[in-house]
Amino acid sequence: MYDHVGIRVSDLDASVRFYSAALAPLGYGLCSRDGGGAGFGPKGEPALWLHLHKGVKGDGAHIAFRAPDHAAIGKFHSEGLKAGGRDNGGPGPRKDYSPTYYAAFLIDPDGNNVEAVCT
Repeated sequence: MYDHVGIRVSDLDASVRFYSAALAPLGYGLCSRDGGGAGFGPKGEPALWLHLHKGVKGDGAHIAFRAPDHAAIGKFHSEGLKAGGRDNGGPGPRKDYSPTYYAAFLIDPDGNNVEAVCT
């Protein structure tokens, strides 16, 4: 539904490492980067923009990425943990969301709740 989303990050290098690792299993990669930000998405179509921000840290956002299957969600979670993310709910069904909802959750280096989901 959205064209793109932008979030503020306090350490661009740490965030690029995290999102590069966590989003690769979902088919997304680094499309653009300069000193002030980076864009991720399908090749040539960045839709998640990271903006370097040294100001006051906010409460964080929730971003959910569509995954092709359960295996990709497992890789999203494990690779994200290796790249500095914190566990916020391992891969598995979320029957309280819907009977077919399968997801995993990570907290990125700036406190954002990042989800991979397939239904």
